[in-house]
Amino acid sequence: MTYKDCILVVEDDKSIQKFFSLALITHGYQPIIASSGIEAINLFMSHQPQVVLLDLGLPDIDGMEVLKTIRLQGSAPVIVVSARGKEQEKVLALDSGADDFVTKPFNINEVLARIRVVQRKNQTKVPTSQFEYKGLKVDFDRHQVFVDNIEVHLTPLEFKLLSLLVEYQGKVLTHAFIQKNIWGYETMDDYQSLRVFMASIRKKIEHSANECKFILTEVGVGYRLIDE
Repeated sequence: MTYKDCILVVEDDKSIQKFFSLALITHGYQPIIASSGIEAINLFMSHQPQVVLLDLGLPDIDGMEVLKTIRLQGSAPVIVVSARGKEQEKVLALDSGADDFVTKPFNINEVLARIRVVQRKNQTKVPTSQFEYKGLKVDFDRHQVFVDNIEVHLTPLEFKLLSLLVEYQGKVLTHAFIQKNIWGYETMDDYQSLRVFMASIRKKIEHSANECKFILTEVGVGYRLIDE
């Protein structure tokens, strides 16, 4: 059975369960709650939720195993909501198929915004040759980029990097994911080359490498093209 706007919350803390349930119901979602990993997998297969909010610290099996199992069973977006805030944990979760990662303690408005982002991303999109967002315009056919109607000249590699971020707008792309998709392999310079290219793109489209108008750095993890 498929429910409209059904959100699977995988969380063993009763107080957080109640908090999520109230917030989700208030914003028009129907939450279903799983207190363990096995229960989460069973509910995922029986209810086919639109989005999964997944804690990693579960009483029976590790949340990473739940994530891997869910990925084998379906393509619903998974947002990890966990106290494991170390960079390597975020990278591992994202590379294992998570669509986003929110660290506890969290702001519920941020979680709701992330839900909206992954829902939009998961919707079937009509193929388009152009992308526009808050003054940023990318013409894929002509390989042109405009900011506030002024053309910005990117190198072919910079254009490929920006196009990849556009394709996955709102999703955190890890350093390894970007390198494999752009270069076909991981470089051996601790992502320094990638950082240089990203700084160059930022300087051109944001007028400063230190601004975050379009591209957000997830420190130690990767990059995200801002959606909200």
